[in-house]
Amino acid sequence: MEVIPVARQRRLRYKLMLGLGLVVSSILLLVAGTLFGIRAYTTTVRTTEWKMVELELVSSLVETLKGPDQQIAAVAEVREFEQDLEVVETKLAEFRRINADTVMRGLDPDGGDLEAGLVSQLEGHLKKLHEAVKENKPEEDGVTVPIRLKKHVKPHYDEARRCTEHLRMALIDDIQTGIKQSNKVINRSIWVVRIATFWAIVLTLTLLYYFRVWMFTPIRQLQAGISRVHGGDFEHPIKLESGDELQELADEFNAMTARLGATYADLARQVNERSRQLVRSERMVSVGFLAAGVSHEINNPLASILFCSEALERRLQDVLDEMNSAPAGSASGPAEAEVLTRYLKMIQQEALRCKEITTKLLDFSRTGEKKREATDLGALVRGVLEVARHLPNCRGKNIVFEPTEYIVAQVNSQDLKSVILNMIVNALDSMDEGGKLAISLRTVGDSVELAFNDTGCGMTPDVLQNIFEPFFTKSRTGKGTGLGLFISHQIIDQHGGTIEATSPGPGLGSTFTVHVPLRDSGTGNAEGGSNPEPVVLPFPGARAA
Repeated sequence: MEVIPVARQRRLRYKLMLGLGLVVSSILLLVAGTLFGIRAYTTTVRTTEWKMVELELVSSLVETLKGPDQQIAAVAEVREFEQDLEVVETKLAEFRRINADTVMRGLDPDGGDLEAGLVSQLEGHLKKLHEAVKENKPEEDGVTVPIRLKKHVKPHYDEARRCTEHLRMALIDDIQTGIKQSNKVINRSIWVVRIATFWAIVLTLTLLYYFRVWMFTPIRQLQAGISRVHGGDFEHPIKLESGDELQELADEFNAMTARLGATYADLARQVNERSRQLVRSERMVSVGFLAAGVSHEINNPLASILFCSEALERRLQDVLDEMNSAPAGSASGPAEAEVLTRYLKMIQQEALRCKEITTKLLDFSRTGEKKREATDLGALVRGVLEVARHLPNCRGKNIVFEPTEYIVAQVNSQDLKSVILNMIVNALDSMDEGGKLAISLRTVGDSVELAFNDTGCGMTPDVLQNIFEPFFTKSRTGKGTGLGLFISHQIIDQHGGTIEATSPGPGLGSTFTVHVPLRDSGTGNAEGGSNPEPVVLPFPGARAA
């Protein structure tokens, strides 16, 4: 079943979108307040312009209805009055049209209802004035009275003038009302702009702070972490808790840094190991040349010493018998015979020991390719255990062999047997009575793992570092030559494998782990045959030696 990772709640893009939304909202609020005020101002200007046009017409109506300043003849005055009424009607029709446009444009504060009512009243009075003028008769007493002041005309004339005055005042009120309403709207828009400006300032400061927390600080931490890694510091991961892509980037970078650190440590370990192997190889070459030259030179004198000591022992046998039969207190008594016998045995033992060392050196110097064949490794270990069980240092100690598989691999059985025997002997020498040596055999990938885990005296880090050096020995018995592990390492290396030694510390035992490839790393064995496939079968159970 595929596991889908849970998305983080606070993604960086969500944070950026939130900040962008807040900035856009503040900008829109500022723009809305400004546009609202500008619209109110332009509406007031247009309303005032249209109302001023209407006011000019109404003012001309008032002036027209006012009549002439000088007195004129009755007939002329009546004719002029009729002309004024016609002009008033024409201007009133123009006013009605303009007012309708104003109302249609939405520029009349009260919707034009008051003006429409006053215009209707004025039209009625003008109609009545026309009728009154038609009914006009000359005065019988000969007194000339202006037509506007005659009894049947004056009431309608006064009402018409009153309507025009009311209409003019209504227009003035509309202008003032529009200005007041516009001022209120402009004041509200100013407050909106002020609030939006304050909100924008607070929002800007807040976003700067959070962008510093969300982006700038994590980026600086990432930069500092990258600088540390560039300087070779892989031990200090970047700690981010932003919960977004930057934290994911930091986590991935930490994982990459951990892998780089592990790779770097592994490379350093390999370099150190290769350096030690190079030094060891140089020493092997030197020791090989030395062994090849010195062994031949030493073997002949050693053979002479050993032969002469044995011959001397035989020749002195009669003398030793006489000395043993002499009185105990004499100068040539049994005590002197025992000293001579011990010295002769010491000469023979040390000569044999030197010969054994030279034999090992000669074996080591012969580094040619040896025949490898399919070998049952479990049987090989059990055969070595049969030999080791009879060793003196095996008394009172327990050896457990726990094979888990039936394994057949391409090895040189004699060389690998000497390695196994050397591992067992070293483990037995390091343990006291009651100690335990556990041997395990299993496959690991394309190789065989043979582990020797003992409960002996253990090793210090200094001993572990030099354990495979030639002539290096820390044997408790004092009889080691320092060549066993050195030669074992050389044999395993020739097989294309590795041998490692580990120990928790002095008194805590040791573990030697040998890895040998299942297949021969070469193109064939020494006789030119092909490499058969290795056999690995289950093999349950354990065998105690």
